Amino acid sequence: MNCPSCQARIPDQSRFCPNCGAPVAQATTVGTYTEPEPELDNPKEPITLGDMTVRIEGELVPVVDVELGAQQTVYFEHHTILWKQPNVTLGFMGLQNAAKRFFAGLQIFISTAQGPGNVSFSREAPGQIVALRLQPGQAIDVREHQFLLATGNVDYNFYWQQGLANVLFARTGLFIDRFTGTGSEGLLLLHGYGNVFEKTLAAGEMLDVEPGGWLWKDANVRMDTVSVLQSSGRGGGLLGALGAMVGGASLVLNRFYGPGRVGIQSMTYHEPQYEGASQTGGSSNVGNVINSFFNPRQ
Repeated sequence: MNCPSCQARIPDQSRFCPNCGAPVAQATTVGTYTEPEPELDNPKEPITLGDMTVRIEGELVPVVDVELGAQQTVYFEHHTILWKQPNVTLGFMGLQNAAKRFFAGLQIFISTAQGPGNVSFSREAPGQIVALRLQPGQAIDVREHQFLLATGNVDYNFYWQQGLANVLFARTGLFIDRFTGTGSEGLLLLHGYGNVFEKTLAAGEMLDVEPGGWLWKDANVRMDTVSVLQSSGRGGGLLGALGAMVGGASLVLNRFYGPGRVGIQSMTYHEPQYEGASQTGGSSNVGNVINSFFNPRQ
């Protein structure tokens, strides 16, 4: 895991960060199972990469404040910029597979910012910021529309969600963003709704997550979809399905297979609806899939 204060990588079983000395949250262990660990807070110490310095400010709706030098650039989704100095230059860059992205309803251009100067970003929603340092060749998969910004040396691509059940029922979206470090160390910042937890899966270890709950994962972690009835070796039968429905739970879950890390957000984001609108909960994504073709969310 990364240090919640300075974001330096912390060796397994360490009680303190070797870089800044901050205490490390100790995971709760039940038998041989280790529970997901909370990201204690937004990073408190400035994060420096090349001639760029990043500070996470605010608590309820955090802001990522970036001091850009003359060399480092960042890119971001259009609507996340909050303020900037006039001398910070905004531009755009084309993305790979532009034709595929266009027909999929995704943006084919993304905004860039180049310094020197100050620029800040916000998702305008309660949550936590996760800062991930990417080494060359390291790849991270992220839920679509939840990345905040990345440095210019991080490659940005996407892939189609695999499996019809994932698309129709899991509410994970049609696509998954993939960010890959290239050339030198890069930085990727995500906004997680609510609080964020991290689980490191051992080889062969599995974890079932409510479909709206996963935020990011290492690219080598495989994700599949299982029904509530499949999620237990004993099965649940009709009473198990009824229990999930009455309890407001999803009838399907995302199952993750280790080895690797999974980031989990405690708040499932739902787009605003008019008062009194029926709530579908986590049971199905069919309406969202159909609606995405006619009203893609940018």
